[in-house]
Amino acid sequence: MSSRPAILCLLLLASPLARTRLAAQEQVLNGIAAVVNTDVITYSQVQELVGTRERTLEGQFQGQELADKVKDLRMSAVQVLIDNQLILQEFDKNKYTIPDYVVDQEVQQRIKGQFGGDRAAFIRTLAAQGMTMERFRKMVRDDIVVAAMRQKSVHDDTIISPAKIEDYYQANIKDYSKPEKVHLRMIVIKKNGDTGKQMAGELRQKALGGADFDKLAQMYSEDASQDAGGDWGWIDKTVLNESLTKIAFSLKPGDVSDVIELAGSYYLLYVEEKQDETVQPLSQVHDDIETKLLEQQREAAQQKWIAGLRQKAYIWIDGITNTDGAPAERVSEESPTPPTN
Repeated sequence: MSSRPAILCLLLLASPLARTRLAAQEQVLNGIAAVVNTDVITYSQVQELVGTRERTLEGQFQGQELADKVKDLRMSAVQVLIDNQLILQEFDKNKYTIPDYVVDQEVQQRIKGQFGGDRAAFIRTLAAQGMTMERFRKMVRDDIVVAAMRQKSVHDDTIISPAKIEDYYQANIKDYSKPEKVHLRMIVIKKNGDTGKQMAGELRQKALGGADFDKLAQMYSEDASQDAGGDWGWIDKTVLNESLTKIAFSLKPGDVSDVIELAGSYYLLYVEEKQDETVQPLSQVHDDIETKLLEQQREAAQQKWIAGLRQKAYIWIDGITNTDGAPAERVSEESPTPPTN
């Protein structure tokens, strides 16, 4: 079930910045962020959703960029709260009910998941947040209702046709492909006049004569893979530059390349193993694709249902732009009144 991830993590850090803004925020947080029909969404509810993430943004951005990020975050939170409120109203309108034992079970699951079953620690955290058990239970109940109503809005008889599955597979074939790879070892010798080229040639002859390439690399290679016997592991065609890639993938297992002069060094490449490109057949990924497409259709159905609720509702949203929690504009200092029939 969905849950508000910031519900039990809302303690404001006692930094100088937080202390200087606390008094101003206290009044604003009780202000109206939005009205949904006759229900009010306050700024404190918005902060419950995004407070922790806002403090993270403050550590990552500043100035106008921070203001824009915070504005977007808060507006997204307001939209979530509006949609949830519309769903709760639809639940009440249809006179649905949730048994108390269902809420009790979910509360216990959250105590177990977030506090290891330590109810005393849970109660202390609620008290530190200024939250009553009654309010917490209501929030849990609302989460259950929203999840259940979203699920109810989706028809369980949705069917994904074989043609749609085939089309998705073909359009996303790269996601089901494994590229060609080689298990590569490499010896790198710095140029150092003619000495480097001569040494690289001698090492190649030793490798062709049966000497272990990895031992040669440990003794003579001058790159970071020396200690690992020149081992680069399994690589695809995106790892090396174009010249080395072309040569590496032209070698057969057990082959040693010619001496390659590149960027002030000489290279010897040795391919231990090779894997051809493979593509998972549709039969192997059919069920995964069907599940993904079903989820997409269900999400689309939910969004269509919620859009219908929005169209029938009176919704008023206050301006939210400043990083200190204050609205940039106020339509009225008094609570707005929805139209009546």
